[in-house]
Amino acid sequence: MYEELTKLSALHQSKIDEMYKYLEISSKKYELKKLEEEASTVEFWSNQKKAQDNINATSKIKKILDPYEKIVGDLEDLTILLELLRTEEKGAIEEAILVEKKISEDISQLEIQLLLGNEFDENNAYLTLHAGAGGTESCDWADMLYRMYTRYAESKGFKCQVLDYQAGDEAGIKSISILIKGPYAYGLLKSERGVHRLVRISPFDSQSRRHTSFSAADVSPELKDDIDIEVNDAELRIDTYRAQGAGGQHVNTTDSAVRIVHLPSGTVVQCQAERSQHKNKATALNMLKARLYEIEQDKKRKAVDQLYSDKGEISWGSQIRSYVMQPYTMVKDHRTDEQIGNIQDVLDGNISAFVYAYLKKF
Repeated sequence: MYEELTKLSALHQSKIDEMYKYLEISSKKYELKKLEEEASTVEFWSNQKKAQDNINATSKIKKILDPYEKIVGDLEDLTILLELLRTEEKGAIEEAILVEKKISEDISQLEIQLLLGNEFDENNAYLTLHAGAGGTESCDWADMLYRMYTRYAESKGFKCQVLDYQAGDEAGIKSISILIKGPYAYGLLKSERGVHRLVRISPFDSQSRRHTSFSAADVSPELKDDIDIEVNDAELRIDTYRAQGAGGQHVNTTDSAVRIVHLPSGTVVQCQAERSQHKNKATALNMLKARLYEIEQDKKRKAVDQLYSDKGEISWGSQIRSYVMQPYTMVKDHRTDEQIGNIQDVLDGNISAFVYAYLKKF
C-alpha cells in the first residue's frame, strides 16, 4: 500500500506542477495581490462600477487559486503521512488513503472547472423536459428524468424551482420547466440537451411487454439583465391559463399562468411559479430570451439542426443517450460512447461521468 500511495502522490504532484504552468499561478497570485491592495484603499467604493469590476476579477481568480492551493496543502500532508508510513507508523495508513482520495477528487473537480470557461457556463440553468413518442410511457419517463436531474442538482448543492408543470393524462408529466440555481449549473447541464430514450418492461402494460419511450431535455442559461436580447412584441403570442399542480388540479382560481409563443421560431415557454400573472410573464420572457440566445449561438456553431429547429420528432434515431433496463441494464451516451451498467445509480442522479465525458470531448 505504501508503494501504491507513493506512486499516486507522485502522479498528483506531476499534475499540479503542470497546472502551475498553464494556469499561470504565479501571475494570478500577483494579480490577486494588486486587486486586494486596491480594495483596501479608502476611496475604493467611490466608483461603484470600478469596485464591482474589482470584486468580479477577484472572485474569478480565487475560483482557481483556492482549490489549487488546497490541493497543494493536501499533497504536503500526504507527503508527511507517507514519511510516517516509511518509518513504520502503521496508524497513518487510513488517513493517508483518505487524503489521497480527496486529492484525486479535488484534482478532477478542478480539471472540470477549467473546462467550464465558456460564456454563461457559470450561470443558473433553465431545464425543460417534454414527453415524446410513447404516450403514458413517455410521460412517466419524463417524470423519471425530472427526478434524476433534481437528485443530481441536490448532490451539487443546487436549488431547484419549478416554473411550469403539465401533468400527464394518466401518470407522469407531459412537460416541466425548472430553474436550477447554483455555480456552473448551465455549464454542467448543457450536456443534457437532446432526446433521451428508455427501454424497459412497461409497468402500464398488463402483458408485461417491452416498451421504448422518449423524452427531450432543453437546457439554456439564465441571462442577466445586462444581456440585450431583442424581442419584438409583435412576434409574440401570449396566452394565460390556470396553473396546475401534480395530478392536474388547479392551484388557484385565476388565470395567472403564462404561455408565450415566439411565432418566427415556434419556441414556446410557460411559467406558473407565482400567483402573480405579471411575475410569471416576466419569468417566461426571461426564459424566452435565454432560448432565443441559445438558438442564435447554435446557428453560429452550425449545430442548430440537431439541437433545436430540426430536432424533429422526439423518437427513434434522434436520441443522445439510451437507458436500457431490459433485456440487460446499461446507460450509453451516443455522442461520447460513455456507458455505465448500473442504470439505477444513474437514475438516482449520478450522471457526472456523462457530464464530464461531454465536457472533455466538446
